[in-house]
Amino acid sequence: MKRTLYLLIYLFTVQLLSAQPPKWDSTFRPGNYHLKVAQFTSYNDKGCTIFLGNSITAGTDWTELLNMNNVCNRGISSDITFGVLERLDEITAGKPKKVFILIGINDISRNIPDSHILNNYRRIIQKIKSSSPSTKIYFHSLLPVNNTFQARNQFNKDEHILFVNAGLKNIAKEYGISFIDLYPHFLNAENKLDKKYTMDGLHLNAEGYKLWAAILKSSGYLK
Repeated sequence: MKRTLYLLIYLFTVQLLSAQPPKWDSTFRPGNYHLKVAQFTSYNDKGCTIFLGNSITAGTDWTELLNMNNVCNRGISSDITFGVLERLDEITAGKPKKVFILIGINDISRNIPDSHILNNYRRIIQKIKSSSPSTKIYFHSLLPVNNTFQARNQFNKDEHILFVNAGLKNIAKEYGISFIDLYPHFLNAENKLDKKYTMDGLHLNAEGYKLWAAILKSSGYLK
């Protein structure tokens, strides 16, 4: 009888815990976050075109990829929207000509609610507009992922990616900024990140970056 009672209590506890929303932490910063911000702050990047984001942004040389001068990479691997907000003063201090932003997939992987991600997008836009009014803002959609590779926290959360992208599109329209929808360009027939563009189901390979560059060039946003 006691064993049955203990089993019922255990099952009830498991059910209760599983019903609780996953914990998340807005204070998370990558291990090299403060070092990278200090390096960025030390650079003379007045009037740059900035690429701002996480490891997907950090993973290429934008100057060579785009064959452009005065392009500055401000990607930090594993960064989240809260981290971008915290270091945004360094970005706006240089009064950049343009800022191209891709951020949010690590928020999803760390169980930050979609509503908070979207609110942070608003805060990022508001802060840039307030601190550097002449800067043109371009916000990329999140890219798809492919869960057929080795498991990652970003996988199997496609509905969150789609929801955030839809919300970001509306926010961009509301604030009159450019929304660059990368998502459909990188899909395969199964609506996953095409293997020819990725090395691990999340990050882009050389072909992926070439496609991204082609999208930007054809859009006219780089002129």
